[in-house]
Amino acid sequence: MGRTYLVCIILLGMFGCVLTRGAHSPSSRGGDFARGFKEPRLGNSSTDEASANSTGPSDGSVELERDSDGHFYADVEINGSRIHALVDTGASGIALSREDAHAAGVATSIGMNDVVGEGADGAVHGEVVTLDRIQLGDRKAEKMPAIVLNSGGQSLLGQEFLSKFDSVQIQGDKMVLR
Repeated sequence: MGRTYLVCIILLGMFGCVLTRGAHSPSSRGGDFARGFKEPRLGNSSTDEASANSTGPSDGSVELERDSDGHFYADVEINGSRIHALVDTGASGIALSREDAHAAGVATSIGMNDVVGEGADGAVHGEVVTLDRIQLGDRKAEKMPAIVLNSGGQSLLGQEFLSKFDSVQIQGDKMVLR
């Protein structure tokens, strides 16, 4: 019962933030969970990586540039795979798209019919999982709880992992994680 309650609280926080941001995003698309999300960049050009993820030279900080949709994205390493995730300071936990979970080697059932929370459009289906390892810049964590969503194309990085940094600051069009 306690785990279900925690998952519901995490998801409600994530969905509230996502829906609020999605309503103001110029690139919003229709749909339920995908509203306000942007598909991950798959290119390997240095321009893509520099704008998505750059680390401070000596202090171990991570600097992220605001994307054209107004959000911040980071290329995090999950179980050894690079995943492009929306950095959401208003979300409690980590949510992965089915595709990103598969890329990171996270096993899920075929149907993923468990209700893991409630969103604006009703029940949210997915699975609660544990990530073996997650890393952004110099910050690493092991055995992190996450939710793999049955629908939605964008993974989300919330406070569960961001709390590993001493500070998260937004300065103009830069987010600095120290």
